[in-house]
Amino acid sequence: MRRALCLVLLVLAGCGREVEPLYLPDGDAYPERLSGWGMLERVDGHLRPVATALAYDLNTPLFSDYAHKLRTLWLPPGQRARYGEARLEFPVGTVLTKTFHYPKDDQGRLLRNAPDDPDPRSGLDLARVHLVETRVLLRQRGGWVALPYVWDEAQGDAHLEWAGASAELTLHDAQGDTLAVDYQVPDANQCAGCHEERHGEGIQPLGPKARHLNRDRVYAEGVENQLRHWQRLGLLEGLPAAGAIPRNALAGAPRAGESLEQQARSYLDINCAHCHNPEGPARTSGLYLDPATPPGVAYGLCKPPVAAGKGSGNRLVGIHPGQPDASVLIYRMASTDPSVMMPELGRSTVHREGLDLLTRWIASLPGGC
Repeated sequence: MRRALCLVLLVLAGCGREVEPLYLPDGDAYPERLSGWGMLERVDGHLRPVATALAYDLNTPLFSDYAHKLRTLWLPPGQRARYGEARLEFPVGTVLTKTFHYPKDDQGRLLRNAPDDPDPRSGLDLARVHLVETRVLLRQRGGWVALPYVWDEAQGDAHLEWAGASAELTLHDAQGDTLAVDYQVPDANQCAGCHEERHGEGIQPLGPKARHLNRDRVYAEGVENQLRHWQRLGLLEGLPAAGAIPRNALAGAPRAGESLEQQARSYLDINCAHCHNPEGPARTSGLYLDPATPPGVAYGLCKPPVAAGKGSGNRLVGIHPGQPDASVLIYRMASTDPSVMMPELGRSTVHREGLDLLTRWIASLPGGC
């Protein structure tokens, strides 16, 4: 029955008629094609969320080999998410999507650091982007399910690939330099490995949290805070006063008043804290990079690493104030060796800008070990 429903949705999509988003609270008969979800549509050469799906952005996004991301949220009709300072609680049936893509120049070359469209309402210009994958997170009664979809060569649709996929890409920058990327689409188990923020709890969304979402975005009605926008649309309840909502910094492009330390902690939060927190998969390391952990030994300052030798690069402490080159954190971020690099999933290249940010932050820290 569910597969028949999927086929009906695909036929309707092909006819250009409006498709209701697919709602699968139970079972495992997921659409084989991304179009079966009805979350994205093609209009005038652009890929954009359907009217019932809401695009959103994060303050500082996770680094994924320089890929850009189009993120969407869909809630079942009449349902709301509930505010929580640590995380938002989403109702059963919630669908989150994240489409990974790279900008293209006039010659069709993929670009490393091209800016996003300043007015995102029209969606992605398909003549100017290369689509790689779309990840779907579905909230079922038994918890969240992660589904990886890989875009076909014709860029017509994305297909469910339980085993993941890989692609060899070449990125270009304004100086004429190139960067080889061994892009990896994670399999379902790898998705679970990163999204299990608390050991034994199962998959959880990482990006859509209050501190990451607390920022302005351009809407048809004008610029508005994302969380206030969700509240006004009836999609979010329990939102406190503006001053009581945590907000991460914009790493690399800070707003007025956002310090270097705030930028560095925002970067470490989104890239590392889902594992490095007191309840996460990396809890046995004793290194906690979550916002609740104050700067100190537990945060890595003068903390000896659990692993020695190759994993530490013979550095003696995680973060050595004033000495980036003596810090394990910098050594592992600068590596692409699978047995050394951190984060260990989600990248095949070094994030030069992120590495520079953390190097400058550690160099600015007073004291020593």
